[in-house]
Amino acid sequence: MTLPEKVILPLQQNIGAPAAALVKKGDKVKTGDKIGESKSFVSALLHATVSGEVEGIIQVINPASGRLCDAIVIASDGLDTTADFQPVKDVSALTNEEIIAKIKDAGIVGMGGATFPTHVKLVPPKDKIVDTLIMNGCECEPYITSDHRVMLEYGDKVLAGLGLIAKVLSIKNVYLAIEDNKENAIEHLAKLIDEAKYNFQVIPIKTRYPMGAEKTLVKTVINKEVPIGGLPLDVGAVVQNVSTAKAIYDAVYEGKPLIERVVTVTGNIKTPKNLLVRFGTPIKNLIDYCGGTTGGEVIMGGPMMGIAQFDLGFPITKGTNCILVKDALTIKESDCINCGRCVEVCPMGLLPTLYPKYVKKGRYADCKASYVENCVECGACTYSCPANIPIVQYIKIAKKEIIKRKASK
Repeated sequence: MTLPEKVILPLQQNIGAPAAALVKKGDKVKTGDKIGESKSFVSALLHATVSGEVEGIIQVINPASGRLCDAIVIASDGLDTTADFQPVKDVSALTNEEIIAKIKDAGIVGMGGATFPTHVKLVPPKDKIVDTLIMNGCECEPYITSDHRVMLEYGDKVLAGLGLIAKVLSIKNVYLAIEDNKENAIEHLAKLIDEAKYNFQVIPIKTRYPMGAEKTLVKTVINKEVPIGGLPLDVGAVVQNVSTAKAIYDAVYEGKPLIERVVTVTGNIKTPKNLLVRFGTPIKNLIDYCGGTTGGEVIMGGPMMGIAQFDLGFPITKGTNCILVKDALTIKESDCINCGRCVEVCPMGLLPTLYPKYVKKGRYADCKASYVENCVECGACTYSCPANIPIVQYIKIAKKEIIKRKASK
């Protein structure tokens, strides 16, 4: 996509501590300059995504949390003058610590939507034995095709990035889990693996939502169940997104920080596209670039887990993989009829029908006792509910209340 005239870069673009601004109004920056940093280990650096002048620091609403956060505004000079990226001639000579340092310096986070700092994920606790690496080639939701395009157009870089992850973690079992409706991606990556003689295995996965969820994928690929409240590390697995692997290649081989990603623009769009977009680009720019919309609500993310946007000036961030425009429906919630459809579709084996009832009565301890924290918020329960109960919204309320009460103690 063409460069925006202005970028808005929220300092909170990862799970963990937000970055603190390293620039001020009037500063000149180059594309790739470090502009945000945190002293916390669980955090991610932030870089300028265009060259130009810092207009100032404003507050924006983080659509994921609903909270205000600071954002750096940069007016582009249109030149896209880059910082001094340092490619590595012999990557094989790098130590594991040097590879992790380059990943950290590039500000890479999980780009499947979780935005967990990648350098943290590559330093598992010493008591965890990790023997399996799974590349998540399953799009997290319907409509989204950004990872599919990345596999087709950057397949060699994705594989090289996976090789670096396997090296750092000393893993020999590397699986590429790709949904079986992406036949060309399966064939393409299998061919590249043979040509480069990687010891990787491509595993076609049945296309079924929410296959892109980490815990679901681990169970499907290696038949191990992640314990309640646990992580894939607890069963010896690490899951990395396709786009994250490509970003790792860019950081280590080319010395390039994370400043852009592929975003699907689809739905009620005149010309749907997959675009390579600089972070900080306003949503409106993407929609206009695709010919505009035929009407409807604008969602950041997919139809199941995405969040409706009230301000099209909000920017694309590291966790944005899709802009979806769909018809807005007026839905009226009615009483639960105990049909059990939400229970049937829950991939985590929970009882979603309980949570709205508990939340309405303030029974958050009962929500916790019913494992609400193990919910992945896939939205399958809400989608299948004939009473139009927004079950996931009630679950989010329960989770936040549990966290709040734990913190108050």
